[in-house]
Amino acid sequence: MTPLRQRMIDDMRIRNLADNTQSAYLQQVTAYAGYFHRSPDELDQEAIRAYQVYLTKTRGLSPSSISVATGALRFLYKVTLKRDWAIDEIPMPKRPFKLPVVLSREEVMHFLASVDSIKHRTILMTAYAAGLRVSEAIHLKVSDIDSQRMTLRVDQGKGRKDRYVMLSQRLLDELRTYWKAVRPTLWLFPGDLIGQPITRCAVEMACQKAHRASGISKPITPHSLRHAFATHMLESGTDVRTIQLLLGHRSLATTSRYLKIATSTVCATTSPFDCLPQIEGSKASPAPPAHF
Repeated sequence: MTPLRQRMIDDMRIRNLADNTQSAYLQQVTAYAGYFHRSPDELDQEAIRAYQVYLTKTRGLSPSSISVATGALRFLYKVTLKRDWAIDEIPMPKRPFKLPVVLSREEVMHFLASVDSIKHRTILMTAYAAGLRVSEAIHLKVSDIDSQRMTLRVDQGKGRKDRYVMLSQRLLDELRTYWKAVRPTLWLFPGDLIGQPITRCAVEMACQKAHRASGISKPITPHSLRHAFATHMLESGTDVRTIQLLLGHRSLATTSRYLKIATSTVCATTSPFDCLPQIEGSKASPAPPAHF
């Protein structure tokens, strides 16, 4: 291991960056150095620009992927190498704003019924019922279930933050049925390796298998269940601030995007056109086609 790599690792650990972030940053800096066949401390801003052009034009990566590489290079040069460049001199690509495709309640029910493994079905049920990220669901422990307070404890979720989320009675019943069948001890959803939780990859593969079996045309990932949770909560009348706390969002603006997709909330609003008096002189027109 080179001294520069070790120093960057130490800098990330001092700042308590998430393990996934550390791994991604190291991978990106390694790829950057490999592209030029030189140590990053020998490269300048022009090299960074040339690399971003390569990622954009030659490799055709998405803005999200390029943002990860840019974040890694910003950290390397501003924190580890302490270059006196303005942060904007390493430009961050603008990400397009896309709304998630949301499953209806009926589609969620049909999807969960298509999961053939009790462990996989229960972890996906939990992700939906509590609005969990897949990384949070796989790291639940048996001791995180508090049936007295009807809560689930999320230990060190995104941003290294603990939080409590709702434990519905129906989910508690499902978890008790699952526990009787599997008898987990430490991890609520144990993996194939002794003493380790189920892997993210295993949950994603189970999700893909159930998606194919369900025949639902919408894209479905484990995160789709979190989107569905937030949208369905909003459509049921839960205020945005409460949903923000349940999801563990740092910014209310992140949660507010669900206002754009909660159809029963947005589309049920009366249009001002409906409030206008009947327009004089308007004549009845022929009936539209049946499919209109």
